[in-house]
Amino acid sequence: MTVGNGSFRAPLEWKFSQVFGERAAGEDILDVDIISTIGFDKTGDNLAVGDRGGRVIIFERNDGKDTSKDFLTRNKLEQLNLSPAFHPPRYQYKTEFQSHEPEFDYLKSLEIEEKINEVSWCVSPNGSRFILSTNDKTIKLWKVKDHKVKTVKEMNPNRFVSSENALLAETSFTSEPNKLPLSNGCHWEWSGNMAKNNVASKDIHAMIADPDSTSQRRCRKVYSHAHDFNINSISSNSDGETFISADDLRINLWNLEISNQCFNIIDMKPSNMEDLTEIITSAEFHPLHCNLLAYSSSRGFIRLVDMRQSALCDRSATLLRAEELSRPKSFFTEIISSISDIKFSSDGRFIISRDYMNLKLWDIHKCSSPLAVFKIHEHLRPRLCELYDNDSIFDRFECCLSGDGLHFATGSYSNQLRMFSYGSGSADGITTEAGKVPDRKPLLQPTRRARRSSLSNLTREFFRHGNEHSSSGRNEASVDLNSKLLHLAWHPTENLIACAAGSGLFMYYA
Repeated sequence: MTVGNGSFRAPLEWKFSQVFGERAAGEDILDVDIISTIGFDKTGDNLAVGDRGGRVIIFERNDGKDTSKDFLTRNKLEQLNLSPAFHPPRYQYKTEFQSHEPEFDYLKSLEIEEKINEVSWCVSPNGSRFILSTNDKTIKLWKVKDHKVKTVKEMNPNRFVSSENALLAETSFTSEPNKLPLSNGCHWEWSGNMAKNNVASKDIHAMIADPDSTSQRRCRKVYSHAHDFNINSISSNSDGETFISADDLRINLWNLEISNQCFNIIDMKPSNMEDLTEIITSAEFHPLHCNLLAYSSSRGFIRLVDMRQSALCDRSATLLRAEELSRPKSFFTEIISSISDIKFSSDGRFIISRDYMNLKLWDIHKCSSPLAVFKIHEHLRPRLCELYDNDSIFDRFECCLSGDGLHFATGSYSNQLRMFSYGSGSADGITTEAGKVPDRKPLLQPTRRARRSSLSNLTREFFRHGNEHSSSGRNEASVDLNSKLLHLAWHPTENLIACAAGSGLFMYYA
């Protein structure tokens, strides 16, 4: 990665590629169908999507396969200003499974939703596909394996079996047990009847279909009863053996093969909850070094820790913190500085973070200030009171970055996808609205409100703590706060972004 060389880079030109799950005009969108997380595997050949209904849907890259009905037609390519010879990465539906079901904690009188908070692909050296999925309390490890099966395509009305099975016939199968079998195992009665009915070889082969590929899903492990608060992050380690799970106050380290034991490596819970000053908002392992991980907080801090230094890592962290700005502080200052998501670059040198107002690029060797700041919601600053009253200020927007670490993306309201390039000379970036492509109709909104906010109850109460503010002057800017592009992921090696708007999965390619 060459972020620091100062050379000019032209911004990428983004074009629509694919869409899955878009509703037709007049069709309602159920709350359970809304996408809640997206994640590519390390190769980019598989894409996992989780929804509020507890399902995990897997898409598989199908370049080079016969998917003529899925590929864009020549007319659509011309409308999108694409050359007919240009073929971005294409994906097709692979399989889906019910990962989580709604539960009820009788000890705490708490309903546990089935919504998938996050998915994380595991390193699989033997070619098998393993994926972690989590709701608020329980993490599950799933194995997805291709399985070759043979199915009957066409049945022959003849009651006799094929010649291959006839070779295995025995005297007990015939109505005349005294009749001697032939030396090759066939019976005169069977052979005569098959000849009489003219069972051709093509009819016999028509009974058995060609081997078809299907996917088997099996839950290998269940990791539960380790978090008192809602899980907000899971991240697989590069060692292929461990992963972390983070809630508002703790981060636990797990071994994939051990589901009944974990190690608490970060604990931010004070002895008196009234002394609580910050909470954990996101956590991720370093992509190359298995001993390093980073986690963010509600105060806008990013901490980089080395698990080799101590068993409890919260006191031995490198702090990435932005310098205090001259802007006067207000009640909303700490709320909007809370980091909702962090991502490492592929080489682990840089971190991209997203708070409510900005997208920031950090160099882990330069802790005092970010390398670049891209403003996302500066136009909403006059409406902070309104955003607070309707809980929009607590929306957790995700971020992602390209494999070379030079391009970044995040979401906004009105289903807007914002893309930026470091060193392009433009701080505005490129904005596109998911669903705004030729010959397509706009997405509808969910028919009912989500059962709870995307932020945990602890997080919301931590910021509110009894303060009340009334709405003041409103900015009449045309922003649809009910349409939120929260979840997105960048292909690890190509400039392909998958993002979610409602129940629709949209892909854009540059």
